Amino acid sequence: MTQKTCFLIGAPVDSGKRRSGCLMGPDAFRTAGLGEALSGLGHEVTDLGNLSPAPHNPDVEGSAIFALNETIGWTSALASIAQHSMAKGLPIFLGGDHALSLGSVVGVADYAASVGRPLFVLWLDAHTDFHTPQSTDSGNLHGTPVGYFTGRDGFEGFPKVANPVPQENVCMIGLRSVDTPERLALEASDIRRHDMRDIDENGIAGPLARFLDRVAEANGLLHVSLDVDFLDPSVAPAVGTTVPGGATVREAHLVCEMLHDSGLMTSLDLVELNPFLDERGRTAHLMVDLCASALGRRVFDRPTRSYN
Repeated sequence: MTQKTCFLIGAPVDSGKRRSGCLMGPDAFRTAGLGEALSGLGHEVTDLGNLSPAPHNPDVEGSAIFALNETIGWTSALASIAQHSMAKGLPIFLGGDHALSLGSVVGVADYAASVGRPLFVLWLDAHTDFHTPQSTDSGNLHGTPVGYFTGRDGFEGFPKVANPVPQENVCMIGLRSVDTPERLALEASDIRRHDMRDIDENGIAGPLARFLDRVAEANGLLHVSLDVDFLDPSVAPAVGTTVPGGATVREAHLVCEMLHDSGLMTSLDLVELNPFLDERGRTAHLMVDLCASALGRRVFDRPTRSYN
């Protein structure tokens, strides 16, 4: 197994939606032993602590878009550290809600452009997050990252996306909650998408293998964004956007094992963990186990956990 230099970057982003609690996510990942799990696999792990948003204008109470300026501040801070940490190793962004990917992916894309390689994004999520600030009914910006980093219009005030990710370089797996504006925009796009019916009928390995083959053929960098709600809420309850019918533990581990076997993953988001909603750390431990699988833990090496 190739040993990596992993940077843990706490992103306690809680501005992407109105239900609070994700700001506790980074420390929950640490408490669940993420650093120890990765160092135990032989990787060099450096914890860079928790970020703060870049200076920004105050938000106006009652605005249609929730915490717009705070989210712009987070996007700037995350894009900067993402670009710089990519040059030194594999950054793992500990969320925080999915609005953190507004910054993490744009920063990684800027790095990819600087080294002349294409960026690919694997989006493991119940939702497409393909909205813009104009199309979202909720006004919650955690539903907009894919729209932003692929270069959709409507993100006034946000940092300019200098290197948008081509739509055909994005693969979504696990979809099962898509509203009408997102569905219409997605159908008109070149984004590769696999909902849970597709997974039920055809399995999860085939679509992922085909996507990974494309990344390898293009000598691409691969950013993986893993949302807690990719998983079924029966096994991962600590998320404010529960949607029944998600991936099983075994399916999720298979995805992560395939990512490790490919050797292609160059950056990772772990997002939407709300410890306030967890059951004795159950979701945090599962997410740590999945991250460990993506970085080399084999099936025979997994710990046995008791939650009694």
